[in-house]
Amino acid sequence: MEIKLDGRAAIVTGGSKGLGLAIGTRLAASGADVALLARRPDVLEAARQAASATARGRVIAIACDVSNAKDVARAYGAVMAGLGRVDILVNNAGTSQTGAFTTVTDEVWQADLDLKLFAAIRMARLAWPQMEERRWGRIINVLNIGAKAPKAGSAPTAVSRAAGMALTKVLAGEGAAHNILVNSLHVGLIESDQWARRHAQQQTQQSYGDFLADMGKGVPMGRVGTAEEFANVACFLASDAAGYVTGTAINVDGNLSPAM
Repeated sequence: MEIKLDGRAAIVTGGSKGLGLAIGTRLAASGADVALLARRPDVLEAARQAASATARGRVIAIACDVSNAKDVARAYGAVMAGLGRVDILVNNAGTSQTGAFTTVTDEVWQADLDLKLFAAIRMARLAWPQMEERRWGRIINVLNIGAKAPKAGSAPTAVSRAAGMALTKVLAGEGAAHNILVNSLHVGLIESDQWARRHAQQQTQQSYGDFLADMGKGVPMGRVGTAEEFANVACFLASDAAGYVTGTAINVDGNLSPAM
């Protein structure tokens, strides 16, 4: 199936690396104009150039700390100035902050919620009116499989991701009558910058490929997923081809999660 997003404009938060860059690249290659948002201008510019290499739409990069409400508003204004509209919002920014419950301070809880939950709320609230006016919108919240089946020691990230799943369902209910479709994508073991950093920190003689292969042994499909495979699902949800899909929480995990 060929996905065409010509005439659409998208925001992808956390768009400078990993899944965010893969999603932004796939949307732009399908014809959408794409704004990549992340904190570091230097990394963002490299991401913009990488995404532009295969793009049929425009790609712009805007530095933004999405955990800060004022910066979100400023960046959204810059997106509107650069692209003129927002049809697709991919809330992807986030980290995997975890720890034993008694070690997680109020400050850590608040920072996690600001980055993963409130950033999505604020971005969606800004984009919603124009989506409603045009009767066309797509919001995709990137979460993880821990949102459905949290494990011990997975706070705060599993809790903030579970809240993101509830937000998805609330927005899907309110958006359905206006053709604003809202879904969440749940990450399993997907090759990303996070795993590259973890491999480097181990300082072992094991190659990165072997490191990923070992991780993949615990996945029913026997391998780690690729960022491109994840981005393909996001691109489908962003398109007219997914015109009757809303309020869903889709695992992209090779059946790793015990929950559907």
